[in-house]
Formats: sequence, C-alpha cells, structure tokens
Amino acid sequence: MTTHTVTSYDQLPIIDLSAADGGPRARARLHAQLHSAAHDVGFFQLVGHGVTRAETDALLTAMRAFFALPEADRLALDNVGSPHFRGYTRTGDERTGGARDWRDQLDIGAERPARVPGPGEPPYWWLQGPNQWPAALPGLRTAALAWIDRLSGVAHRLLRELLTAIGAPAGFYDPVFGDRAHPHLKLVRYPGSADDGTGQGVGAHKDYGFLTLLLQDTVGGLQVQREDGRFHDVPPIEGAFVVNLGELLEVATNGYLLATNHRVVSPPGATERFSVPFFYNPRLDARIEPLPFPHAAEAPGITTDPTNPLYAEYGYNELKGKLRAHPLVAQRHHGNLLTPA
Repeated sequence: MTTHTVTSYDQLPIIDLSAADGGPRARARLHAQLHSAAHDVGFFQLVGHGVTRAETDALLTAMRAFFALPEADRLALDNVGSPHFRGYTRTGDERTGGARDWRDQLDIGAERPARVPGPGEPPYWWLQGPNQWPAALPGLRTAALAWIDRLSGVAHRLLRELLTAIGAPAGFYDPVFGDRAHPHLKLVRYPGSADDGTGQGVGAHKDYGFLTLLLQDTVGGLQVQREDGRFHDVPPIEGAFVVNLGELLEVATNGYLLATNHRVVSPPGATERFSVPFFYNPRLDARIEPLPFPHAAEAPGITTDPTNPLYAEYGYNELKGKLRAHPLVAQRHHGNLLTPA
C-alpha cells in the first residue's frame, strides 16, 4: 500500500529561543529546528524571546495614538520632505513591484544626524539622518527607539544561534553591526480594502537585510510563498514574532538559507490591521563576506533576478529599494540617482 505525505501549511515552524539557555539537549533541538526553518522555509514564528507584554503594549499604545492623530498632524511628518526617507507615508504612496501598497506608515531608524554624501562618497549615506516625530506625542519617540534597541538585542542573539545551527562561527557577522548598524522600524496601518477593489496591502517581495522580526495583530493577512509556489496565510500567534530571513543571508550562504517572498492581503472592508516590522540591518558601508560553514557545498546558488541586482555593500541594496518604494521622495531629492551612471 502506497502512502502519501501531505504537507500542511497551517502554520510556520514555531521556535522557542529560550531553549538557548537550556542544557545541551535543548540547545541541540533548537539548532536543528532553526537549521530546518532557515534552510527549508526562510520563515518561522519566534517565541521565548523575552520581550514582555508590557513592552509590546507600550509600543502598540503609542502607535495607535499616532494613527489616531488628525491627518494634518500626520502629514506634517510627510516623508516627501525627508531626503533620508524618514517619516510618514500616506496610503497609496509606497510602491512594491511597481504597484501601490494600500497602507500608511511611519518609517523610523537609528536617531543620527544627517550625513550628506561628499564628492566621491557613496550616495547611500543619504539614508542616515534624523527621524520625524509628532510634537503632540512625545511618548512615541521614547517607545519606538526603545523597541529598536530591544529588538536589536533579540535579533543579535537569534542571528548568533542561527549561524551556530548551520555550523558557522556564531560571531562571524558581529563586526558589520555594532553601534553603527542601520536598523529600520515601520509602524504600519492597513486601513482595509482599497477603493478600487485591489487587495494589495503590500505586494510580494523579499527583505534586503539580515533578519526581520514582525509583530502582527490578530487580524491576519500576511502570506508566505511556500514550496508549492502558492502564498499561504500566517495565522497570528499571541506573543510571537514572525521572523524571516533577508537577502543578505541568502547571498552570504550562496542560497543555502532562504529569503522568501511574502505579501500582505488587505483586510476586508474597513477593517484595520496594524503591524510592526523591525529590520535588523548592518552598517550601510558593510561589505557582506561569504559565510564559512560546512554545508556550503550543498548551496544551490542565490536566486537571480535581473530586475533586482544585489550589491556587496549593504547601503546600495537599501538605497535601491528605497528609490523604488518611495518614488515621490526619490523625485524630489534624488533625481540624479534614478538613472544609473
């Protein structure tokens, strides 16, 4: 009698990071699970990360207060006024795959002074600069910057465990992070379906850093492309972060670890959905060296896409993405960067 294995996509792998503090058997099981999830799927749900409900509630409370502000207050932070791509993006102004995303958001990064590239300097230094904050909500700045610090720590620990899981030196990429890393936080609201009936909350894409840790609410809508080529829902888990690998890890391992396409389908009608993606990115000038690990001979090579070239210096990858995603900012501040030299 022939038996058939039916793959279930009801949920992503669920990984408990607190097992890193357990004994040898618990750590071995954690590393086996991490290895499988990162190599086979590129996505998983992370629990046991140590971020408390109180910390999460502080951020979500400040975030909901921001989106409850009058539109004029939000538009005062319009990212079109920032050459650093920081601030508020109104619904429909961001693009993925050339099509508009039906969401509005606040983009936040490390709080640093503007760096205008000098003659001969890479143009990606435009990405460094101050954030824009609403004067009526001083608590938002405190909560958002605290979240960046907190999740940078979680992501740092997770990356070290992941590298260990595939037999690589745990601290191999520590030097490209440090106090000049370039983390990125989005506070995102999906306001429901677009008025023209299109369902693209955000189009299919891969992230271009190392790791993304997503806090999503209970509404749902995130979908991940799985081995069958179809997009499957990611049911929310209370207290979990949805983690996905970015293109830099795929490149660093020559395709052994996966950066996976994902998208968000707009919630029905006027249902709002809130999500908070955090992107763990290295320094803008970091050059990502190939990772030495024992499975390198099994690596299939990176996914090649002529419309999405990947660069050795991280800053060029992020700048490429920002210029595409925010055409109004690009046209106002960076017209000279839109045509390759």
